[in-house]
Amino acid sequence: MSDMAQGAVAKKMASERRKIVVSEDGPYLVSGGLPLEKEIILNDEAGDALEWGLEKVYPLSEKYALSRCGRSRNKPYCDGAHVRVGFDGSEMASREPYAEQANVVDGPGMRLSDVPRLCAASRFCHRAGGIWRLLPRSDDPQVKKTVVEEACNCASGALVALDKKSGKPIEPVLDQAIGIVEDPGEGISGPIRVKGGVRLESADGKLYEARNRVTLCRCGKSKNKPFCDSSHYPEAEAVEKVHNE
Repeated sequence: MSDMAQGAVAKKMASERRKIVVSEDGPYLVSGGLPLEKEIILNDEAGDALEWGLEKVYPLSEKYALSRCGRSRNKPYCDGAHVRVGFDGSEMASREPYAEQANVVDGPGMRLSDVPRLCAASRFCHRAGGIWRLLPRSDDPQVKKTVVEEACNCASGALVALDKKSGKPIEPVLDQAIGIVEDPGEGISGPIRVKGGVRLESADGKLYEARNRVTLCRCGKSKNKPFCDSSHYPEAEAVEKVHNE
């Protein structure tokens, strides 16, 4: 077997071991040696989110527990604060596949699907006037490129660009990893960004749909647990307005 083939097999085996379990009223239990990073949202000159930046790589561990109550003094790790504060981590998210939840909007050059309740306010869709204002002009190659970039940078995958002809999703290539999101431009801490189709298991032992991009709540306030719903954002109502424009 070639080195390339051996590498592919090893990568597949690693991905099959990796998973995140949502514990009942407790932390996210991560196993399988998932890389953990701190990611920051970098702005353009206008102050809109432009790209992802890597700020820190945490020591690699086979297993670890990430806080989801928002009260740990050892963030991003759990320190038992959920017990002290009586955290209610009840999972309220839909178990339906993304495609069955999504609203799909047609543009002249491409299509865009959206599940507003999954929005994590990563702000990439605000650039250049906003993705919803760009979509009607997506027959312009440069505008189409911007729409794809904004959709692919969406942390939660609430927004997904779709090929106009085939209807297939256009997804970024992401290695399996967990990112702790910080948004210094807004002065806020964001959600937990899970990349690369990592298995996500609920407290009742059922699996959520494996997706290339999801964001998990780490402030404890989401009404769509375990997923982020932008409740950490100081202008959550404004975020909802963007989806309705």
